[in-house]
Amino acid sequence: MDAIRTENLTRRFGNTVAVDRLSFSVAEGELFGLVGPDGAGKTTTMRLLTAIMDPTSGDAWVAGCHTVREEAAIKDSIGYVSQRFGLYQDLTVSENMNFYADIYGVPRRDRTEKIDRLLAFSNLAPFKQRLAGNLSGGMKQKLGLACALIHTPKVLFLDEPTNGVDPVSRRDFWRILYQLVRERVTIFISTAYLDEAERCTRLALLHRGRLLALGTPGEVKQLMRGAILELRTSDARRAAVLLRKELPDCTVGLYGDRIHMVTSEPDATKASATAVLQGAAIAITVVRQVPPTLDDVFVSVLAQAEVGARHE
Repeated sequence: MDAIRTENLTRRFGNTVAVDRLSFSVAEGELFGLVGPDGAGKTTTMRLLTAIMDPTSGDAWVAGCHTVREEAAIKDSIGYVSQRFGLYQDLTVSENMNFYADIYGVPRRDRTEKIDRLLAFSNLAPFKQRLAGNLSGGMKQKLGLACALIHTPKVLFLDEPTNGVDPVSRRDFWRILYQLVRERVTIFISTAYLDEAERCTRLALLHRGRLLALGTPGEVKQLMRGAILELRTSDARRAAVLLRKELPDCTVGLYGDRIHMVTSEPDATKASATAVLQGAAIAITVVRQVPPTLDDVFVSVLAQAEVGARHE
């Protein structure tokens, strides 16, 4: 049975379509990623699936329950960590855990053992008497996750849980998620970090409320049209601006000190790019063809979507 299923799920706010006819399914025990930039509709989708908000049209089922007709049953079956999870800053870690245990009706006879296990699981046991307001960003996110797991949910929803969290805490957070998947918890996570999306079993690319692509990371990468040329130069930012101007048929992306160019003719583009940069006295240290990353695919798919939207 699918843990999550949607059929033409749509949500409008006035004339704005935030979620546009989404249809997909998530299998039990899957780690599913919803990927898109700010404003793509990720949080609205999450709120629809967690029965916080009703759709304008369409349907969704979570853990076998309809999100509108069986709202109460859904809330007993899920855990949800929003972008600003409701931790109480003036309560300790342990007190927050007990508070959420009360909300979810966790029996007191099982509570101490369950809280101790979750605190150990999230590496928070040494900090259980610390005020939540004095925790680091990464520790707050892990505490939010522990609170969401207190009632052993079947499906866990995480809305950009590592946004603004340091790299070490992000790595620890994902280690915990992998452990949950091994315990057959279904995880639905939204993220703007494409390197994180690579870690999901399957993912969906979302833009302006529409589903642009759906599949495993490998399958999504196959949507890439053209080849990727990677360039490293003495001035990557100026080089990218120049290449966008002089080679408008190529999609140019800047990733730190690297430039990626999407092209259907890699050899000809390599020669043209080299000539453009040499003419501007920008030294090229590396130019080579590389396999596409999810960043490249997303930029390419978005460009195709924008072209399609202009012709609608």
